[in-house]
Amino acid sequence: MKKLALIITLAAMCLNFSSVAFAQNGAADLVVINANIRTMDAKRTVASSMAIIGRKIRAVGSDADIKPWIGPKTRVIDAKGKLVLPGFNDAHVHFMETGNQLASVDLRDAKTPQEFVARIKAFAAKLPKGRWILGGQWDHENWTPNNLPTAGLIDAATPDNPVFINRLDGHMALANSLAMRLAGVDKTVKDVAGGEIVRDAAGNPTGIFKDAASYYIDKVIPAASFEQKLEAAQAATDHAASLGVTSVQDMSAGADIGVYQELLRQGKLKTRVYGCSPLADYERWSNTGVRRAFGDAMLRAGCLKGYADGSLGSTTAWFFAPYLDAPNSTGLSMADVLTTMRQDIENADKAGLQVRIHAIGDRANATILDHFLAVDKTNGTWDRRFTIEHAQHLRVEDIKRFGSQKVVASMQPVHAIDDGRWAWKRLDAPRLQGTYAFRTLLDTGGVLAFGSDSPVAPLNPLFGIYAAVTRRTTDGKNPNGWLPEQKITVDEAVRGFTWGSAYAEFQDGEKGTLEVGMLADIIILSDDIFTIDPNKIGDARVLTTIIDGKIAFEAK
Repeated sequence: MKKLALIITLAAMCLNFSSVAFAQNGAADLVVINANIRTMDAKRTVASSMAIIGRKIRAVGSDADIKPWIGPKTRVIDAKGKLVLPGFNDAHVHFMETGNQLASVDLRDAKTPQEFVARIKAFAAKLPKGRWILGGQWDHENWTPNNLPTAGLIDAATPDNPVFINRLDGHMALANSLAMRLAGVDKTVKDVAGGEIVRDAAGNPTGIFKDAASYYIDKVIPAASFEQKLEAAQAATDHAASLGVTSVQDMSAGADIGVYQELLRQGKLKTRVYGCSPLADYERWSNTGVRRAFGDAMLRAGCLKGYADGSLGSTTAWFFAPYLDAPNSTGLSMADVLTTMRQDIENADKAGLQVRIHAIGDRANATILDHFLAVDKTNGTWDRRFTIEHAQHLRVEDIKRFGSQKVVASMQPVHAIDDGRWAWKRLDAPRLQGTYAFRTLLDTGGVLAFGSDSPVAPLNPLFGIYAAVTRRTTDGKNPNGWLPEQKITVDEAVRGFTWGSAYAEFQDGEKGTLEVGMLADIIILSDDIFTIDPNKIGDARVLTTIIDGKIAFEAK
């Protein structure tokens, strides 16, 4: 026993000596010096230098502390006093759609129906006949009056190209007459549960399809080839790197996991991906033995996403009371919410898969919180990290349930400053008290995981931080913030885009902070967003993005 103890002691001494020798001999592959490093750890440690070996952070401290790690082959980045943060983690994104939108017509900021049509016409002129026009991300709330577009508005601009373009929330889309003819849609087609075909006074479809009704057009859109998907994924990962986004949680990955896998095999994937599949797929995943967060640090699966309702912008978010501007409607609940969803959540949870449910209206959120609570009682308490995606409009009494039930609120701050332009038309003052309740959710023990919902909103996390801190609506009409009592600090907003998002995907022990042993996902910013005028946070830029210890982006 004494001999064994001596061997262990000598081995420990050698290991310690080896670490020191590595540092003295310049073992670090990459060192960042002269920096303002906000580690975002629990103590909010601030440092000026760090050393990286391979994929991991090996030392964090002062320039003097890290100097021994610099050797002849070490790449040294002089940050010149700039702010260094953990790489951003977008907790809610549609990554493939983001890549597709980068190559599609951009209608997000079209200020009038005339500009909307002109952009579509110019884009269609560049396409071969028969090519579908998709994406778009239009917003009729930019227009006065804010009437929904119709097929008749765009038919003359697109005589040879079928069109099915999304409203930016993804919960309704506009088809032209050619697309409806290809789909066989006319006044005889009936609505489906969880969806609506908007019709004129004579009962004819206007071209607007809400939520589940989009199926009628979706089914005739040609599937993208694997090569086209690879191009979209490449565009998305390159774009993400330029914005300091080193991780994404893809809410619509589904079968596209294989696309990311191929990009990873080629050495071109610059973004860590956690891919979600539809909740209905739980049995398929369960049968394979896959559990939540299955995979490696770059590509993982095992989360399932369901839908409880639609969106506020499409008046399909599900509320207890009617909309102010649609007094005959409380929105739409998805067909399975009050039928099979609770059992599906229970079965998926029992199989060890993570469940994340889209809920926007107050009734949708309350219902999903009830489902989660029931499953927790049935399956027993464990570290399941149930997540509600969006959690936008909550009854005041339901806000504290996120903390008490340990349900993650996966939210997108840019939606708040976008919706704040017109949400008051739809919701009365009492309901607005629980709208985008960042401050109250944190104060009652909730965990915020921030994202963008790209391509619904821009992928840039700096816009999200600006939105959470200032709550200044995009129309400039709320300079002191819309519902300003729900503002949070820069530290809390950055935490939501780093540690909080990592927590939502069971990776808070691997990334989200700049601590020894964590993955070397690091960004350098042009400005110190902690000290500049908060109104200028959105103007800051990413200078350098490092993922896995390798430089993925450098600003020119």
